[in-house]
Amino acid sequence: MLKKLFVSKFKTITSAAIVISLAGLASRLLGIVRDRVLAGEFGAGAALDMYYAAFRVPDFVYNIVVFGAISAGFIPIFTALIKKEDIHDKVETSELTGGETHHVTLDNNDAWDLTNNVVNVFSIALIVVSGLLLIFARDFVELISPGFSPKQIEITTNLTRIMFLSPIFLGISGIFGGVLQSFKRFFVYSLAPIMYNIGIIIGAVVFTRWWDIYGLAWGVALGALLHLAVQLPVARELGYKYRFFTNFGDKNLIKIFKMMIPRVLGLATTQVNLIVVTIFGSMLAAGSITIFNFAINLQSLPVGLIGIAFAIAAFPTLSSLYSKKDYRTFNNTLNHTVRMILFGIIPMTIMFLVLRLEIVELILDSGRFSSTDARLTATALGIFSISLFAQSLIPLLARAFFARHNTIVPFLSGLVGAGLNVLLAWILSARFGVVGLAFAFSISAIVNFLLLIILLRTKIGDFDDVRLWNSFLKISGASIVMGVVMFFINGPVGHWLQVSSFFGTLIQLIVVAGIGSLVYFVACTILKCKEINYLKGVMKKTYYQRMKRPKEGLRNVGR
Repeated sequence: MLKKLFVSKFKTITSAAIVISLAGLASRLLGIVRDRVLAGEFGAGAALDMYYAAFRVPDFVYNIVVFGAISAGFIPIFTALIKKEDIHDKVETSELTGGETHHVTLDNNDAWDLTNNVVNVFSIALIVVSGLLLIFARDFVELISPGFSPKQIEITTNLTRIMFLSPIFLGISGIFGGVLQSFKRFFVYSLAPIMYNIGIIIGAVVFTRWWDIYGLAWGVALGALLHLAVQLPVARELGYKYRFFTNFGDKNLIKIFKMMIPRVLGLATTQVNLIVVTIFGSMLAAGSITIFNFAINLQSLPVGLIGIAFAIAAFPTLSSLYSKKDYRTFNNTLNHTVRMILFGIIPMTIMFLVLRLEIVELILDSGRFSSTDARLTATALGIFSISLFAQSLIPLLARAFFARHNTIVPFLSGLVGAGLNVLLAWILSARFGVVGLAFAFSISAIVNFLLLIILLRTKIGDFDDVRLWNSFLKISGASIVMGVVMFFINGPVGHWLQVSSFFGTLIQLIVVAGIGSLVYFVACTILKCKEINYLKGVMKKTYYQRMKRPKEGLRNVGR
């Protein structure tokens, strides 16, 4: 049963998104454990400021060199090459295609040759780039942390050098993650972030006992290695065999490079945003960088569980539909996925706004993390929550452009958003401190989203606005009712439980969020939201198929 789950192919976007979300939830919970351990051990102070600052350059390398290529170029091209003899690529039915299936019959050998070429070329590139940056690490640290003391610069530089192992492992892992996504083997792909967080937790709990703060950096390197290790076995089951060769003249590799350039520039703007936050944060009160990172990690929970999960699940389908020139189904699939994201993210936004302080106190208020730190983090979390809808839809809208082999538009919209973020961070941080950084981030995310949706509409034409707005109004109405109920019961429930401990706060959150969720689903049912009925149908169908489907031999997985 477990082996079948590891190699199972998910045929609909929603069922795949559910699995990605569940695995993502496990990963995010581990991330919460990680942040709680870090907060308890080090507090919101100089030590974690150095740790988060050290992340910036290695993370920059990984994102611009590999993640850009995978999301923009590799998956669409690899998807067009993989051979699907008996495996039918079924798009969302009921609302979308009436149950029609699509077939692609191409040569797998070309796909595996491309994979090996990309693995080898990008591994060489990552080793060279990481090696050069390792040599000049101190110069980069001084550039992004102008407010640090000489001792902090030295420690941050050493942390950065250790962490340069992570983009190499994560880069190779990202390529195999693209393979698994293309074959729609989302379960194992979703386990990789879990393994990454496990490595970081081991670093925080175990390695720091031996190497103090440097143990955190070695934990990051271990997590990156585990991220790769968990995906390799299924890639081999799908038919992959490693072969060392490089062919820089390969037409598919060249096409990936051409498609990735605007994507890399777009991701570079995102990374510049984070570097700007680090620069301004280093000149604010000690702990500002840590508070910003804690708050953004918490708000990334719903973004990852809903927005990114659906974007990842939809990307192979959108790429396949565009390559077949089935533009009507492409638009319908995109519309449907947008509505499913809104169905999940709008109520989560209300929950985070109402329960932001309780969430922060539950997760971070321990050890050296003070109540003042908690209140400031909660304020930043509330500001981030305002833009959750935009942050959740941007990954899907960007992938809609990528599926159409257009990486220029997401780059330009991201560039505008990044420029706005830098300007607002400079203005608002001087007046409001770390809270100003959160305002700048949220405003720029909303502007980025608006640009993407407007420009996408000019490309795809009819987007079925009536159905989209109808769903949006119903979902928003149900969410507002839920929020009002939660707001009025939160205080009395906390008073009744006499909250003064971790478990008391946990029970308060469970009770209030549970009642709020029940109110939301009842309100959606009364308002006849189609999304709730569709979700129920997919969950029942997926469960039935997983329980009743005959066992399949692993030899047939990659056919």
